Amino acid sequence: MTERCKMEKLYRQIKEYVPYNRQEAADKRLMLQFMERNPDALNRENLAGHFATSAWVVNPQRTKVLMIYHNIYKSWSWAGGHADGEQDLLAVVRREIAEETGLTDMKLLCDGIFAINVLTVERHIKKGKAVAGHLHLDVDWLFEADDSLPLRIKEDENSAVGWVNITDINTAVNEEKMKPIYALLCEKAKKY
Repeated sequence: MTERCKMEKLYRQIKEYVPYNRQEAADKRLMLQFMERNPDALNRENLAGHFATSAWVVNPQRTKVLMIYHNIYKSWSWAGGHADGEQDLLAVVRREIAEETGLTDMKLLCDGIFAINVLTVERHIKKGKAVAGHLHLDVDWLFEADDSLPLRIKEDENSAVGWVNITDINTAVNEEKMKPIYALLCEKAKKY
């Protein structure tokens, strides 16, 4: 199976996604164009950019969000990871949540993609290796989980995991570029 064929389902999902605002509409266009021009967009070997997936996990009362304290970014962040060749990003994000937080008992709150974001990743060092700046074509999912369930830290990626009050996200998050994204996700999650 060619790389381009691997992306057909994901391409359709993004094409059918209804953007929430102008930024998502622009990101949708960029994602589709990137996929059309880059048959390896699901792989990190594409150094210009590649697909990633993230989870916005809320408690049943919609007052808290599950977050990890990310060691590279030194900030509270959503759980997620790279596609690494897989087009079933929902399966990828479920694995990532389990790996990064220990949480496996959660309910998907919307049938399809919850949000999309094209994010810039600045150059950094990961596991002793230099990583060039690039784009993350991020496909996001909305989950609900019981905030009393046990959690665990994935020490090679994060130094804490926990439920952050939605009202405290702006003070907990150190990455300024992520604050408006998280605010939008909080706004959108109220509808579910």
